[in-house]
Amino acid sequence: MKIRLGIPKGSLQEATLQLFGRAGLRVYTSARSYFASTGDPEIECMLIRAQEMARYVEHGALDAGLTGLDWVVESGLDVITVADLIYAKQSRGKVRWVLAAPEDSPFHRAEDLAGRIIATELVQVTRNYFRKQGVDAQVELSWGATEVKPPMLADAIVEVTETGSSLRANRLRILDTVLESNTQIIANKSAWEDCGKRRKIENLALMLRGAMEAQDRVGLMLNVRKENLAGVLAVLPALQNPTISNLSDSDWVAVNTIIDEAEAWQVIPRLKQAQAQGIVEYPLNKVVM
Repeated sequence: MKIRLGIPKGSLQEATLQLFGRAGLRVYTSARSYFASTGDPEIECMLIRAQEMARYVEHGALDAGLTGLDWVVESGLDVITVADLIYAKQSRGKVRWVLAAPEDSPFHRAEDLAGRIIATELVQVTRNYFRKQGVDAQVELSWGATEVKPPMLADAIVEVTETGSSLRANRLRILDTVLESNTQIIANKSAWEDCGKRRKIENLALMLRGAMEAQDRVGLMLNVRKENLAGVLAVLPALQNPTISNLSDSDWVAVNTIIDEAEAWQVIPRLKQAQAQGIVEYPLNKVVM
C-alpha cells in the first residue's frame, strides 16, 4: 500500500528532512526535482510549499503532508489533522504570527490601525483577526520581504516569528499575537478512510513523534546496591518511573531511565555521590510514549 506524502519545501524543508532521518526514514532530494525518494518503497514524496500543502491534500493529489497549522487555517480546506509536531525552522517550539508596527509609529493596539494598510502573507487569518477586533483595516497580500514594507508601503504587518530578531532588526514593535502555529501532519479524508493508508500514515506519525521525543534526551543505565536505591532515585529526574531490574547478585539492582541531555552534567556526579556504579549515558533515536 503506497502513500503520496508532501514534504514542505522552503524554510521548513531542512528541519523536516532531519526529523525524518532521526525517525529512521531517509528522504533523498534533488535540487532539480520536486520528487524525492525514500528508504521505504511504500512512501512516495513530493516537495510542496507549505502554503499549498492543504490544497493538494484536500484535492487528493497527496494522501498526507506536513505543513503549518497557519496554512491549514488560512486555506479553510477540509483535511484531517493526524498529529501535531512541535518544531520550526530554528527551534522545537511554536511560531507566532504577530501584528507589528514601526517602533516610532503612533500604533500600539489593533484599534489604532483602523483604515490603515496591513501587509501579510496570511491574508484571510489577518482579516478575520481585525474583524473580531471590530477594526476596519485594509489587509493586503505581501509576496515576501514583509518586514521592510513599513512605513513606506504599509502601516503595519502581520508576520511569522520564532525569536523576534528579524522584527527587531527592522525596528518593528510587536503589538499583538494573531495566531500561534506549529507543524502538523494532515491527511486526505478518503485516504484516512482507507485502512491500509491510514495505518501507514499513523505509523509515520508515531515514528516522527518518537524522534522528536528523543531529541535533546539521553538514556542512563547504572547499578546500585538496594540499600542505596532510595538515594539514587531521589537524584533522578525521570521521564516516567525508572525501570529497576534485579541483578544476579541479589544485593544489587540495575536502574534505567531517560533524562534531558542538559541535566546529565549535574545528575551524573550526584549519582556517583549516591553510591551508583557503572553509570552509562547513551544517545536515543526515538522515545515512543
